[in-house]
Amino acid sequence: MIATPAAMHEKDTTFWQRRIVAPVISQLVQGATPGRLAWSISAGLVLGIFPILGSTTLVCLAAGALLRLNHPVMQLSCQLMTPLHLLLILPFIRCGEMLYRVPAITLSIPELLARFKASPTKFAGDFGWAAWHGISAWLLVAPILLLLLKTSITPLLRKLLVKVQSRKADLAPP
Repeated sequence: MIATPAAMHEKDTTFWQRRIVAPVISQLVQGATPGRLAWSISAGLVLGIFPILGSTTLVCLAAGALLRLNHPVMQLSCQLMTPLHLLLILPFIRCGEMLYRVPAITLSIPELLARFKASPTKFAGDFGWAAWHGISAWLLVAPILLLLLKTSITPLLRKLLVKVQSRKADLAPP
């Protein structure tokens, strides 16, 4: 059953329905097209795994402004990716290191602290390269993932819009 955004505030709705589904339905009801909304969701999901800790919100804000995407939906999608984002930082860095054929940087806390104390400038340079390696690997994956997500999400949003519109028509007075 598809509820209206106003009905999503009832006690029997789940967190998922109130915080994820209702805002998407609200955007559809307000006139956002399924295609544009799918781009916004997809971009938020892909940018949500950008391999620089603490940067995803700003990256989404910049991309949303540049591409004129739906900011609330993008940020919501981006924030949903936080657990996966944290899990993927190291794999992106390691993939980037393999791409550039450079030795893997050590990421043990004691060694990181020792390297920082020895030379903060060299430490920043080394980890700047590690960041670049992660970004490089992400740049290879992101366009493919973006297109796959967009093509998968658009039909779902079209079906959701049809259900919302038919439910709205059923509730309208005769």
